[in-house]
Amino acid sequence: MANTAHWIEAARLRTLPAAIVPVLAGAAVAWNDDLLHPAASLAAVCCALLIQIATNFANDYFDHVKGADTEERVGFVRASSSGLIAPSTMLKASLITFGLAFALGMYLVWIGGWIILAIGIASILAGLTYTGGPFPLAYNGLGDLFVFIFFGIVAVTGTYYVNTAQWSLEALWVSLAIGALATNILVVNNLRDVETDARSNKNTLGVLLGERFLKFEYAAMLILAYSVPVYFLISGGYNFWILLPLISLPLALVLYRRLISVSEKSLLNPHLGRTAQLMALFGILLSAGIVLG
Repeated sequence: MANTAHWIEAARLRTLPAAIVPVLAGAAVAWNDDLLHPAASLAAVCCALLIQIATNFANDYFDHVKGADTEERVGFVRASSSGLIAPSTMLKASLITFGLAFALGMYLVWIGGWIILAIGIASILAGLTYTGGPFPLAYNGLGDLFVFIFFGIVAVTGTYYVNTAQWSLEALWVSLAIGALATNILVVNNLRDVETDARSNKNTLGVLLGERFLKFEYAAMLILAYSVPVYFLISGGYNFWILLPLISLPLALVLYRRLISVSEKSLLNPHLGRTAQLMALFGILLSAGIVLG
């Protein structure tokens, strides 16, 4: 019988910064424009967390059904495939959590209108079809694009919109940095699982383009992320506070060096968590730089 620890593991708490940081960054841009709506921001972060957890539950279930989680897996324990939680229970938990996100999201729809409803439905459908459905995104090389769009562009600009009822080019630039670092969490995951993914016909970019491409992608996403605060400074809209995210650059370089030199795929498990921590640190510093700058 599943216990609380099993459900906490299935929720994959280490991935939750990918849900929280985009909302924080979008709210920071709204604050900078004197348009922050605290209740909307709080609802947005709760919805983001619920959708992220529901997606993790769905991935646990669908990867088990599709045979992607085998005994050869070097990643963290999956509840469905290991028998800790019944697959049918996992699927129900996913649908219930998506339902809670949708119900809470009605408050944001009331504030932001039909466009927020469309974004919410798209986010839920994307969470379900990431590993489920007849054309699962993660199994067809589209996982990275999904993460970049929904954990970057959609989450940051959508948060700004529910705060301000308008769109912002500045929020879009911020979303590129956040989306890039969120994508790197998936890059590490795909690099770790590239061999087992290939045997289970899970065609991630690592399987399709090779490990060298994933290492290049990780570096490119870092360059994109750290270019954004520099661009803000050069463009003249901010002072030097906007460069606060560069404090985390040494950590980013250490993580990249370890990524390209790792010999055992199992060593990438802690690297996955540290990449998520880098995203959280960068996001907090960028948000502070926006507010102070």
